[in-house]
Amino acid sequence: MTGTEGPPPESTGKERSLGLARSLFRVSLPRWRGGRYSLSKLFFNFYLLAMGSFVAIAFTADFVISTAQRGITDDYARRFMRGTITLIEDELFRHPRREWQKTIKELDEKFSYRLGIVERMTLDRKLTNDQVNKLDAGDIAIDHAGDIMYHRLGTSSQVLVVGPLASNRNPEVTDRLPLELRLRLLTWSLIGVIFAVALWFWIRPVWRDLETLRQTARDLGDGHFDARSPAARTQLFAPLSDTMNSMAERIRQLLATHRELSCGISHELRTPIARMRFALEMLSETDQREERERLWAMMEADLDELDQLIDTSLTYARFEREAPEAHLSTVKFADWLSDEVDAVRLLGRQLEVSVDTEKLPEGLCVDLDRKAMPYALRNLLRNAFKYAAKRISVNAEMLGDNILIHVDDDGIGIPPEEREHIFSAFTRLDRSRDRSTGGYGLGLAIARRVLELHGGTATADASPLGGARFTLTWKARR
Repeated sequence: MTGTEGPPPESTGKERSLGLARSLFRVSLPRWRGGRYSLSKLFFNFYLLAMGSFVAIAFTADFVISTAQRGITDDYARRFMRGTITLIEDELFRHPRREWQKTIKELDEKFSYRLGIVERMTLDRKLTNDQVNKLDAGDIAIDHAGDIMYHRLGTSSQVLVVGPLASNRNPEVTDRLPLELRLRLLTWSLIGVIFAVALWFWIRPVWRDLETLRQTARDLGDGHFDARSPAARTQLFAPLSDTMNSMAERIRQLLATHRELSCGISHELRTPIARMRFALEMLSETDQREERERLWAMMEADLDELDQLIDTSLTYARFEREAPEAHLSTVKFADWLSDEVDAVRLLGRQLEVSVDTEKLPEGLCVDLDRKAMPYALRNLLRNAFKYAAKRISVNAEMLGDNILIHVDDDGIGIPPEEREHIFSAFTRLDRSRDRSTGGYGLGLAIARRVLELHGGTATADASPLGGARFTLTWKARR
């Protein structure tokens, strides 16, 4: 055989898996790398939005309330000023009309707000129709824009003007307006500072959680799949942190499974491919019919081995990748166990295979996955067929709510330090590496995955027959 070998297939598969995982994380990352989003920027944006919304709501509520109360305020002002306006009107009527301007000026000096007299026709553009109607009816009209009151003097064309009520001629009012404005500004400033401090202490842990999640996502995107997000400081991001860690752990498991399958399959493929290549070279060099038939048989056996390897590997990968749900159905357990053992009994050749269900309750019915569970049991039986010397025993029992199926053989057994390790994929003990026993180290791994699907497990121990005992244990649903 000639030719230069390329890089190991597992390295290419590993690089491809890492590249795919990195691309998935980089797609999911927010655009933080182009322009670093700072804590101060996030704080000020949120502060302006929240404070602006608060101020807008406050002023809107104040406007709505003042508008709703305007009618009540007008009635109160009319009743409050009606006596004063009547007294001023009576004082004017004591003098001739030509002296009203002089009289109103004298009265104006005695009031804190302005007094005046204007012609009725000059008010048509200043007042609304409702105010004009009130004025003509002898009532008091109030101009809200200037806080001025109008009252028609009897049936004359002249109108008494009172106001603005908040006139600058009043020193108390003059001093009160800036004071009120200063108090408003001081109040809003104090509210803004208190809100800013509270917002800062609230948003800082949120920002830290965001930074932690961003850094974890970046590490995962760079291929560091052992990176995990620490516990979130706020309940807001706790579910997101847990979800990211679960996703990272799942990706790590998938990559480990992919790497394991790639390494194992690439190793297992070499032997049958090398034998087939050798058989092809020998086939071209021989003319003997018997030898050619023997080589053809060897190549057919190698093809069957490759087909079985691919099928078993795909089954194991499906259990690792999809974690399918169990589709349970009810079976009469003793009859089901006997039928499953009889289905593969012929593979045992000259071995004595017995089934014991005497320890089970009579007429026991159990729910199990009728597609997956036989796969686990048959893998244990095939493993026993490889190593048993003369006898294999299958027995079942109930311990509490658990069902146990024991598969015993009288073979060479398994050392205690290796009994857990053999359930890993592509694991074979040293004495089984020759092709006389066959196998790829996937059967026991698949059996354990099937039992985990049922909420149980598969274990190995020493057998009363002197060899190995494999036990399937799961909680019965009766």
